[in-house]
Amino acid sequence: MKVCFETFGCRLNRAEALEEEAKYLARGWELTDSHEDAQLIVVRGCSVTQRAQRDCERLIDHIKRKYPFKRVIITGCLPSANKSYTIRGLAGVARKPTSAGGPGVQAPSDVPQRTARAYLKVQDGCNGHCTFCIVPQFRGPSKSEPFDALLDKAKRFIEAGYHEIVVTGCNLSMYASGGKRLPELLSAFAELDPNCRIRLGSLEPGPIALDTVHAIAEHENLCRFLHIPVQSGSERILSAMRRPYRAKDVDALVREAVRLMPDIGLGCDILTGFPDEMDNDFLATKALFKRLPFSNAHVFPYSERPDTFAASLPNAIPSPIRSARAHEIADLANVSRNHFVKRFKGRVVEIVIEDEKNLAGWTSEYVWCQIGAEKAKTLSRYRGATERTIKRKDLVKVLVREVHEHVLTGDPT
Repeated sequence: MKVCFETFGCRLNRAEALEEEAKYLARGWELTDSHEDAQLIVVRGCSVTQRAQRDCERLIDHIKRKYPFKRVIITGCLPSANKSYTIRGLAGVARKPTSAGGPGVQAPSDVPQRTARAYLKVQDGCNGHCTFCIVPQFRGPSKSEPFDALLDKAKRFIEAGYHEIVVTGCNLSMYASGGKRLPELLSAFAELDPNCRIRLGSLEPGPIALDTVHAIAEHENLCRFLHIPVQSGSERILSAMRRPYRAKDVDALVREAVRLMPDIGLGCDILTGFPDEMDNDFLATKALFKRLPFSNAHVFPYSERPDTFAASLPNAIPSPIRSARAHEIADLANVSRNHFVKRFKGRVVEIVIEDEKNLAGWTSEYVWCQIGAEKAKTLSRYRGATERTIKRKDLVKVLVREVHEHVLTGDPT
């Protein structure tokens, strides 16, 4: 029997979906990307924005119309947002008969295997009350996975051949277990195997983030990349959003990160056109973006999310202005990324191979890097004793020869 997964949304949703996939495989199911071939379709939906939820619902409606007799399971945040869907999971799914369960035969591992990088969920939920965010209503208060259990999971990923583990959570700064916080958890992960990189997800500014930056600087295999959900550079708008930090905290975090690691990649989220965002508020956001060396930016025009406090706020900004401001920040981000990426020409970077055909993957600093086309062809087809064979999941050092449109190209060293 075959199962098809459709996953929407963030890295946390991705981590949960991969873990669920592995459990299906351990029960003897086969994965397929085809709705037609599948006997079961699992949709892990996202409801962080109304648009994301609408996209999920459209896919579900399409599947049910085209395949009215197929079994469909809806999971993730979507069932909490749309009560017409019932949360269901693996518990009600039969185990496929398989010889793996026979005497003396080891059962399939429930460690996810099909991605180039492992995704490890360490925390869920959030204690925040941001006016534009509905996630706490779906995922509840912060809950952290036990420290020792996470170390065991990380070890299993390493034993399965992964060379990068992406640490995910709903609000990572809230991780706490047995007196251990996020910095201690990351340090423990890093010490498991120097040949396995650890990549951190989004992290809010504050004392925990500052301690985390120091932990990253102390371990070479903690990826030199930090993603910060900035949202706005205006103190007034951050207050209206009920964010737990101010622009000065963003400045302090970025400056400390750059002081310790001059080549660190810095990502951010920017939300434009929040209710009552005046020209001066937007100028404050632009000023913050210009003075800090961000290498990546996710820029979104604000959209009202039903059932959030912000959706009822007065002085809504017209949609064209929201979009125009988003385009301005995106243009600044493009210039900033160009400047950042060019610094790696002539230098050696390290990538985990995700695209096996083109031998490409992300650097520690979150820049896409590929091995030159001719060299990649040679390596992909050569199996001789004197030439190295590079495959998916491998950790490879690359000497960068060219930089073009945010992409590095070079030769393996």
